[in-house]
Amino acid sequence: MSLRLNVNGEDRFSAAEPLTPLVDVLRDEFHLTGAKIVCREGFCGACTVLLDGRSVMSCLVPVGLAADSEVRTVESLATDGVLSPLQLAMEQHDAVQCGMCFPGMLMSLTSFLERMPNPSRDDIKAALAGNICRCTGYERIVDAALSVVRAA
Repeated sequence: MSLRLNVNGEDRFSAAEPLTPLVDVLRDEFHLTGAKIVCREGFCGACTVLLDGRSVMSCLVPVGLAADSEVRTVESLATDGVLSPLQLAMEQHDAVQCGMCFPGMLMSLTSFLERMPNPSRDDIKAALAGNICRCTGYERIVDAALSVVRAA
């Protein structure tokens, strides 16, 4: 059985068992390694991707449930090597340390900012509630997201 997914704007087909975690198909079969495998329990958010525009933890989503859906990974954010405004803001605010959690944070914020274009600082903090970072105090990440909102 072949499952069709639209991944970063391109139709892809997977022969994986329908209960295989989406993160495994993205990383092992499609070689998109941006979504990180950390907890496999939906606790950390490092594997966050967008599924039909909504952020999901891809370690918890069976690939069968993602069939015939649009999946966006962190690899979709930069276009022709040009970083997205959110990625640039994170760089300018020196918001990244080790980087393990960062793809998930970017995807959670991307989904959130697409749905809520004028959030408050508290709204942004709440949007990141499912993303855990051991390195930062989150303030620079929130500052960077706010700078994108203000520049829009």
